Amino acid sequence: MPSENQSIPQTVAPHAGAPRPRRNLKQILLSYFYWTYARGTFHYDVMVTLILLFIFVTPHIPGWSYGDQPSPAGGPSHPMQVIGNDGQGVIVTVQASDVNLDLHSAASDSEVKKALRKAIEPVTGDDVFVVRWETATDAQGHPVWKVWAHR
Repeated sequence: MPSENQSIPQTVAPHAGAPRPRRNLKQILLSYFYWTYARGTFHYDVMVTLILLFIFVTPHIPGWSYGDQPSPAGGPSHPMQVIGNDGQGVIVTVQASDVNLDLHSAASDSEVKKALRKAIEPVTGDDVFVVRWETATDAQGHPVWKVWAHR
């Protein structure tokens, strides 16, 4: 404890009304770019407001597109049967009418794979690899494709 003759050093707080050095526009823009402002400050609030405006306003600007349009196909018109293939993927049975390919056409293997992958995509997702396929008929006698696929 200090004696009465000793004084405790006091820290001098800057005066609340003391002028701060002015910053030019370049310094302000750089500080926005590097996000140097603390939460709750005016400039922080301005940046958050600008970001929110960008998120909510840009989708409504004509000519500005994020490419997130719904698929025009709309999905399959018939149910698909999906069966596990002993841990090696799945076997998907899809109606021939849901595949944009004629069963009797002379399409190349790559064209058939592409058409089948697109047809089964609604149930398997877009990250699937078609291994093999064959044509068959279902219980009602309708032509179907049996597709072996895996991720």
